Amino acid sequence: MNNQKQQKPTLSGQRFKTRKRDEKERFDPTQFQDCIIQGLTETGTDLEAVAKFLDASGAKLDYRRYAETLFDILVAGGMLAPGGTLADDMMRTDVCVFAAQEDLETMQAFAQVFNKLIRRYKYLEKGFEDEVKKLLLFLKGFSESERNKLAMLTGVLLANGTLNASILNSLYNENLVKEGVSAAFAVKLFKSWINEKDINAVASSLRKVSMDNRLMELFPANKQSVEHFTKYFTEAGLKELSEYVRNQQTIGARKELQKELQEQMSRGDPFKDIILYVKEEMKKNNIPEPVVIGIIWSSVMSTVEWNKKEELVAEQAIKHLKQYSPLLAAFTTQGQSELTLLLKIQEYCYDNIHFMKAFQKIVVLFYKAEVLSEEPILKWYKDAHVAKGKSVFLEQMKKFVEWLKNAEEESESEAEEGD
Repeated sequence: MNNQKQQKPTLSGQRFKTRKRDEKERFDPTQFQDCIIQGLTETGTDLEAVAKFLDASGAKLDYRRYAETLFDILVAGGMLAPGGTLADDMMRTDVCVFAAQEDLETMQAFAQVFNKLIRRYKYLEKGFEDEVKKLLLFLKGFSESERNKLAMLTGVLLANGTLNASILNSLYNENLVKEGVSAAFAVKLFKSWINEKDINAVASSLRKVSMDNRLMELFPANKQSVEHFTKYFTEAGLKELSEYVRNQQTIGARKELQKELQEQMSRGDPFKDIILYVKEEMKKNNIPEPVVIGIIWSSVMSTVEWNKKEELVAEQAIKHLKQYSPLLAAFTTQGQSELTLLLKIQEYCYDNIHFMKAFQKIVVLFYKAEVLSEEPILKWYKDAHVAKGKSVFLEQMKKFVEWLKNAEEESESEAEEGD
């Protein structure tokens, strides 16, 4: 019994020593780096051979444990120290992104190397994403040429789905933004991304990670305007990205306008105050009047709980819209605005079945209240209407349109007689 008790500390000590040795091997990537660099040196710049070497080496080397080292080598030629510099005492290779030609075709070829590697070893996906986020934070430590290559490569990898657009969060680093590194990098990145896909695919990827409204953050706070963004990216040859951001801002401004309008209406603010607010927003956000009249119509119609009985809803609508006609009239100063309003009324009456018989009554009310005039009504009737409920609404409007035409002819003949 005593002998057994004396042996336990010895066995425990042996176990402890083994663990310590394993621990040391586990966190020493030098040997792994040497194997990768030696293999890359032997393959040379033939990227097909590089891909085959990496594929085969995954069976022998621990990619899971040394993912960061692996990607450091493939991008920068060796292990990166904090800040993005290469450690002086480490082996290096010229078979890497940073030592390659600075052109899109070469970066597309390197993207294929990463694609094949990650498709073969799926567990590397997360490690690669973390690597790119780190590299973006290290941008100031790289030369301009190295940044350009990394930007082109990243754009291609975003286009083919190897990377998720959430990695762009790293570009919003305060120091990178302040020194203009983020914006310059974004130019090269978006050029290669749009070259591979198109602006719609790029927009879709940005929306999925809620980054579609954050692109202006690539600039310091005092330069975060649509004008500055548009000028910068248009001059860099990315007009489609400039237009996309301008549209996003306009969409955001329109939503904000509608929300504020509904609040003002529910509070019962005076129309003169509402009109003044809307005109200021139009000017500030460059929102055209035909768009504004659509927003006002939607806001006016959403402030009421409508009766579900068809025979009562028309009367309710006329009473409500008569009250708001001065507001609507303030934003139908153009024929196109009037036509837009007519189409909005048509779509609303079609989409809300209880309003189907109210269409003509609403149009006549707006004609009498000088919200709508003859010419846009006649144009709508002739060829500018949409398909929704077309036959029903044209039939409703038939007599009124005939009356308008006769009134127009009478006024023309009176004018001729006066001459």
